Amino acid sequence: MDTDTRRKKQQALITELIERKIRLHAQHLYDQRGQAEGHAEDLALQDWVEAESRVLGNSILAPLYRKTRESSTDAGA
Repeated sequence: MDTDTRRKKQQALITELIERKIRLHAQHLYDQRGQAEGHAEDLALQDWVEAESRVLGNSILAPLYRKTRESSTDAGA
């Protein structure tokens, strides 16, 4: 396996692990709030953004995560 392929696989794994951590934290925020009725999508987005902010806050991996997310968003557009 060449270096570029290995690097891309490592970045994908790191991104997946960070997203899993964000997802778990967002679920925790949702559970704390008490699964409110009504604007579930808005609250889910709010929980995700808050969890993402907290998880990435002091992480040295934040720039890599954001770069990977931006490039995957650009590829999907």
